[in-house]
Amino acid sequence: MSFRPHYGRVWLTFLRNSFVRELTFRGNFLIEVVTRTFWFVAQVVLFEIIYSFVPDIEGWTREQYYAFMATGMLINSLVETLFMPNCANFSELIRTGDLDFALLKPIDTQFLVSFEKVDLAELTQVLLSGGLLWYALDRAQVDVTFANAALYLLLIAVGVAFFYSLMIVLASTSIWLGRNQGLYDFWFYITVFGRYPREFYHRPHPLAQVVWFGFSYLIPILLVVTVPSHVLLNQMQHIGWQIAVLAPVFTLIGLLIARRVFSWSLSHYRSASS
Repeated sequence: MSFRPHYGRVWLTFLRNSFVRELTFRGNFLIEVVTRTFWFVAQVVLFEIIYSFVPDIEGWTREQYYAFMATGMLINSLVETLFMPNCANFSELIRTGDLDFALLKPIDTQFLVSFEKVDLAELTQVLLSGGLLWYALDRAQVDVTFANAALYLLLIAVGVAFFYSLMIVLASTSIWLGRNQGLYDFWFYITVFGRYPREFYHRPHPLAQVVWFGFSYLIPILLVVTVPSHVLLNQMQHIGWQIAVLAPVFTLIGLLIARRVFSWSLSHYRSASS
């Protein structure tokens, strides 16, 4: 009789272990919470200063931009809570030979590699993002319907899944590089473009056009945050319903590609004993 793990129960075990780990190092946890809170406040203060001089930026008012900012922070904080510590640690598993033990366990290797650790300190950013989003919608007097809220949450999940698929592909390169500590750097370099709405890049300058097209249709980082923001703000005329409908389909394709890349990379892995 074959053993089939209950993945929900396994993930709850991972969550409990992460909680125990944070309680063991309380000082480090508090420092991380303070650091993330300071970064959040710094971002808000920066745009408070900017919007004190202008009424809007490329059609985005202060409250609308805060809704966009909160959406981007929410997606990134969920990704960094669930996946970033694990994907960044993948190269260490290869370097130390611990990946051999992961491959021997009766559980899907990608699941084990992706979910073993949860960065609970990053949940601070989730709460702060939610508070900023509520404030922005209240000040903008946006009438949020059930349909809009449901589609928004779906697109948030789509955004998290998209970034996860991209992260798994990047982590898979550790099979050949052995030590891929540049994952963090490359991740933040490429996602920095998603901190601003897609309209900011739609300029006549050739370089701006390259960024707008490349990160809209080749690696759609600009769409991941901008589309759910427009949905929640009742601004679907800026993007069109077809993008919102096709986004889950393309993300599913991205997850399948990431799965194939990860499996193909593992097939080229040589154990520490070989």
